[in-house]
Amino acid sequence: MLEYLTRYWWIPLVQGLLGIGFGVVAFLQPGMTLAVLVIYFGAWVLVDGVFASVGAIANRRFSSDWPFALVLGLLGIAVGILTLRSPAATELALLIYIAAWALLKGAMEIALAIKLRNEIEGEWWLALAGVASVAFALLLLWNPAPGALALLWLLASYAIAFGVLFVALGLRVRSFRRQMELPRGVMSPRN
Repeated sequence: MLEYLTRYWWIPLVQGLLGIGFGVVAFLQPGMTLAVLVIYFGAWVLVDGVFASVGAIANRRFSSDWPFALVLGLLGIAVGILTLRSPAATELALLIYIAAWALLKGAMEIALAIKLRNEIEGEWWLALAGVASVAFALLLLWNPAPGALALLWLLASYAIAFGVLFVALGLRVRSFRRQMELPRGVMSPRN
């Protein structure tokens, strides 16, 4: 798992930048219709699912848990396609799509952070991203009928928080990779 993370450190960085981009666009365009928001969200989840799936397949040699990451990526692809195919779907159906995706994504991120806690420093960034995903899902399920603007702000806030945490994770793993490349004896175990 550590080999995979250090080799593909840029994947969470790209995922984070996409999330931040989506959140910023959503905040800057509050008057956009819900249909346009749905298209932006669908595209973001679809691209995130593709990256997660590619990462899982690339990781299959390094981890026995790769099928779970692949399922999560395929779920993201499916939610993205469903969202893009029917942007006029009811707000409730959209909320359920988004909440289910965020809940599963958060659970997987928390589980991976727990698994990595003894291998790398800074794994808590991944755990925080998972907690943010789960909290976002629970907020959506708790009040399934918010107004379109409230949904926009909630979704944009989540995307930016997720994005910042994943950018930080990607940069931390990148710096860990550089530490691993130093000659033996130069690096302490948890610097």
